[in-house]
Amino acid sequence: MPSLVRLLFVTTVCAALAACGALPRGAGLQSEIIAAGSSDQSAPVGYAVASVTRANLATFADWPDGSAQRNNWIGRVQQPANRIIAPGDTLQIVVWSAEDGGLLNAPGQRQVSLPDIRVSPNGEIFLPFVGALRVAGMSPEHARSRIEEKYIDVSPSAQVQVNLVEGRQSTVSLVGGVGSPGVYPLPDTDFTVMGLIAQGGGVATGLSNPQIRLHRGGRIYGTSVGRMMDNPSLDTTLVGGDKVFVEEDDRYFLSLGAAGSEAIHPFTKDRVTALEALSIVGGVSDSRADPQGILILREYPQSAVRADGRTGPSDSRMVFTIDLTSADGLFSAGRFPLQSGDLIYVTESPVTAAQTVFGLIGSVFGLANQVSSN
Repeated sequence: MPSLVRLLFVTTVCAALAACGALPRGAGLQSEIIAAGSSDQSAPVGYAVASVTRANLATFADWPDGSAQRNNWIGRVQQPANRIIAPGDTLQIVVWSAEDGGLLNAPGQRQVSLPDIRVSPNGEIFLPFVGALRVAGMSPEHARSRIEEKYIDVSPSAQVQVNLVEGRQSTVSLVGGVGSPGVYPLPDTDFTVMGLIAQGGGVATGLSNPQIRLHRGGRIYGTSVGRMMDNPSLDTTLVGGDKVFVEEDDRYFLSLGAAGSEAIHPFTKDRVTALEALSIVGGVSDSRADPQGILILREYPQSAVRADGRTGPSDSRMVFTIDLTSADGLFSAGRFPLQSGDLIYVTESPVTAAQTVFGLIGSVFGLANQVSSN
């Protein structure tokens, strides 16, 4: 009789488990996630499945990358490290003379400070007793020499001192992402982006993969700080009116399922591969994950879809599968770049589900023994 009671109890509990439809788990199985294979052409499933293998990497490389650098960048153009006078700049001019009571100086006076002179839009300044003189495009020293030549005609002993104060058109703005944002004058014509960032106190701490945005002439150019530091030819020369922004990389990917962590992760560098991403999330759960069932879910714009699946995905929603138990899968995962918004889903191992079932059955038998003994 106790055996009959135990059998009835086990049967009832198993029926209840079956009625639930699924055992409690932290992630789905790979067979559940991609249950309706894309090979069933008669019943579209709304997504396509592709394996990340060596044979497919070249094809994937031809597909559009929505998380690549979104702006072009201007390479460095070497310039002489000179200060150049430009329209809108201000010249502070002092004329020295040994003559007593000349046209410029009163008796006993040896120097005359002219009122600040602003360089006109056409690049000229007006000098008392001399007239108009074009100075735009000259270095301060060249302009001083030309002004002195003109005043020697008026006062043979004249000597001239010139101080240049750059106008707004000879300044650049460092807007944010640094220790001291602000407006900075161009010290010379070879002042570069990295020089400006250094003058502004360097990149602010805590920014993940900081990005540089350069606004010039109505256009936006962009690259990353890391890429510029690795390639000095990208440290472009600034021109007056430039605006430089330093900001955090806004790209991200997600991790769910039997991964080491379930969270949103920022891109830590310009290119993050699937293998690197798995390392960032803390790997996979040793006790739960299916190493053959790593899935990357990605959405492409509908305009990128191609019927042949060569120059673009065959569906706007793609599921990429990765097998971490094979050398090809590991190497390929290390060359497969993530895109912003990708979801890394680590499926649960079927063995884990089976162990859960056995554990539950064992618990049921233990409970049944208690029932029958009572």
